Amino acid sequence: MVLTDRQRLDWLRLIRSESVGPRTFRSLMNRFGGAAAALDALPDLARQAGRTLRIATMAEAEREMEALRRLGGRLIALGEAPYPRPLQAIDTAPPLIAVLGQAQVLLRPCVALVGSRNASAAGLKFTARLARDLGEAGFIVVSGLARGIDTSAHEASTTTGTVAVLAGGLDQVYPPQNIPLLNRLLEQGAAISEMQLGLAPRGRDFPRRNRLVSGLSLGTVVVEAARKSGSLITARFANEQGRLVFAVPGSPLDPRAEGGNHLIREGATLCSDAAHIIEALTPLLDSDLGFLPPPPALRDGIGESTTQALWDELDLPGIEPAPAAAVPEPDRVFAAVPGSPADDSVDMRRIVLQLLGSAPISVDDLVRASGRPAREISRTVLDLELDGLIQQHPGGTLTRVAR
Repeated sequence: MVLTDRQRLDWLRLIRSESVGPRTFRSLMNRFGGAAAALDALPDLARQAGRTLRIATMAEAEREMEALRRLGGRLIALGEAPYPRPLQAIDTAPPLIAVLGQAQVLLRPCVALVGSRNASAAGLKFTARLARDLGEAGFIVVSGLARGIDTSAHEASTTTGTVAVLAGGLDQVYPPQNIPLLNRLLEQGAAISEMQLGLAPRGRDFPRRNRLVSGLSLGTVVVEAARKSGSLITARFANEQGRLVFAVPGSPLDPRAEGGNHLIREGATLCSDAAHIIEALTPLLDSDLGFLPPPPALRDGIGESTTQALWDELDLPGIEPAPAAAVPEPDRVFAAVPGSPADDSVDMRRIVLQLLGSAPISVDDLVRASGRPAREISRTVLDLELDGLIQQHPGGTLTRVAR
């Protein structure tokens, strides 16, 4: 299937209209046979439901299409050849995805790497190793371009191919510090979004984005995550979509390991090497379908209780409500620690303690993960060791002292 330019505009108008989500879109298309007819019928359907809806205009759709072209992107429709087949298989597949970069990577087997924005240096290092090994094995790494684990996953796979899934429009990169990273990854990879250009991401847009991260992927790997985190929402979506879920174990003394350890207890595959992921996913590859989804493997309760619908759906017969998820509070980049000065911009103690956990890490790795000068890190390490907040081990590696 290939849409004409007019059909693509009609599809865009329909999905951008008020209270038309993926499920309403599919129901209207099945009922009326096309987007143009559905747009004509929508006002009467809304009145029957006691609603007055705002329908996107042709001028608005044309402006969005033109803006996307100027940005260098394109809209790919559900059912068109470049649309990724694993994403097409989920019941909330977006009718249109905006794509920047190399769209062909969306057709290759993908693995999602997700985790904490406030990751430890050991977590960042392990994520980079996983991403490199998966890339060398022919997999595309998918993540959400957030700080921490996402950033490490993208950076380590820019040469082999990586896909960034944005929560807002393709011109609304969050965090803005990752714009240079996005530009680099587009050379061999891609960025996608279902949101309109100019739309800055809102709280509920991040869980909505997470269903696409898992939906693109044959499996989702959680590296570090708290129990109440967006990463566990991604794992829950992956499980509901029939995809494999992997989790990296960690120390029970580190709150960043609680989510991964919980997933393993619930049936996720323990992952301590990329070989574990490759071995599990290779049998799922199929030349005709592009993938063979496994049955859900995890027990219930892997994510937080649902609290907020991720989008609005028009209340029509046969249309299920939109999926819901607990919207996590924004992560603080660095949590407060004993003896920290008030000024976060110069608080090296806070930065070093945030990067340390129970896994031993070298000073060189701390320098790389923090992006700070080695002399500054070494001085801070000495201060923290004297205060009894970190411990040095044989070989010069460091851990944070459990409190």
